[in-house]
Amino acid sequence: MATSTANKYTWGTGRRKTATARVRVRPGTGTFLINGREIDAYFPDVEMRNAALNPLRAIEGASKYDVLVTTIGGGLNGQAAAITMGLARALMGLDATLEAAMREHGFLTRDSRMKERKKYGRAGARRSFQFSKR
Repeated sequence: MATSTANKYTWGTGRRKTATARVRVRPGTGTFLINGREIDAYFPDVEMRNAALNPLRAIEGASKYDVLVTTIGGGLNGQAAAITMGLARALMGLDATLEAAMREHGFLTRDSRMKERKKYGRAGARRSFQFSKR
């Protein structure tokens, strides 16, 4: 939630599983770019687009801010959830009174579910090697 004085951007970082999104927000005309592409071109599914735009819809500010996102890792669904969290954090950096609305909708809660690690003596996290009776 750092603020840059040169171009008046506010930063927010969101994570979900292995996806990470760095979100920059500034007052503007409503541009939403993800990795240099429009949101409609980046997310083919309407549900993913809606997930990424939910924090702006919660404050009725979809056309008030320009949003620039750099996202890496994970799949598109994880990236959409990471963008949601990063956008909520960045909007809070612009206006601290939005925290109650963001918490109410659950945008600031990190989804802690991760892939379980593989254990030694097993084929995967829980799967055992094939058992041979003879």
